[in-house]
Amino acid sequence: MLEIINLSKAYKQNKVVNGINLYVEKGETIGLLGPNGAGKSTTISLISSLIQPDGGDVRLNNESILKTPQSLRKILGVVPQEIALYMDLSAKENLIFFGKMYKIPKNQLAKRVEEVLHIIGLKEREKDLVKTFSGGMKRRLNIGVALLHEPEIIIMDEPTVGIDPQSRNYILETVKRLNEEENMTVIYTSHYMEEVEFLCKRIYIMDHGEIIASGTKEEIKNILSAETAINIKVDLVKNEFTEDLRLQENVRNLSIQHSTISIIVPRQVNMLKEIFRLAEVHSTNILSVQIETPSLEDVFLHLTGRQLRD
Repeated sequence: MLEIINLSKAYKQNKVVNGINLYVEKGETIGLLGPNGAGKSTTISLISSLIQPDGGDVRLNNESILKTPQSLRKILGVVPQEIALYMDLSAKENLIFFGKMYKIPKNQLAKRVEEVLHIIGLKEREKDLVKTFSGGMKRRLNIGVALLHEPEIIIMDEPTVGIDPQSRNYILETVKRLNEEENMTVIYTSHYMEEVEFLCKRIYIMDHGEIIASGTKEEIKNILSAETAINIKVDLVKNEFTEDLRLQENVRNLSIQHSTISIIVPRQVNMLKEIFRLAEVHSTNILSVQIETPSLEDVFLHLTGRQLRD
């Protein structure tokens, strides 16, 4: 349905997007993962025809949209990373305003606004000013604006950043329902690995403006099929202990989250004896050790050398 071919964009001497290729089938949900500065938002702007590329092409049903973007814009909804709403208008007034911008006929607009308010769960707050809303409610209304004209494709650029868990779950369930029940095609970027795992059938990992891995979740996890993840929970993370671990010959990657140190090692290597020896040297109290198959986040760290939230 949508194909991106050798797409590039540079600002001055900085190549933000460097010859990327990806495709999206009709009714598919794909994830675009990458650390801050990877080029995800620029890619979204290029795909949605907000900016022109320096090279490459964006094709809809095998026809280029670079010179005639209207064919894509008619069927595309975009949920931007930043809230794009009028704070001094109510939820319903915002939807009516943007519905007119979409040129939805007047005899259809009122009905569609009601439908969208129900989809995003804001019917009871339709008359309240947006400036009184929580962050999660603003995010939901942001999504509602993108759904007004019943798009076939929706691009969501980190739609759950900075909101409460309840609103986040509501948004995720809404996106999944739109995909499964309405056959809506979704391109989803996120800083949260678990969101992409929940929603997306295929994933593209992006770093430094390039696609560095792509495939189904299982295919990407298989990049580390010969490795093992060891999660070491300690009472206190000590720099001396983690740095000594990092310097071990068989340690591929090391990351720290709260009181858990995670390392990736070759499957055939037994690191437990060395882990406990180093813990004793550095007076580190190990609470538990878990050996697991590497996760999607482990693969991401292996490929980019950075955690997703860096």
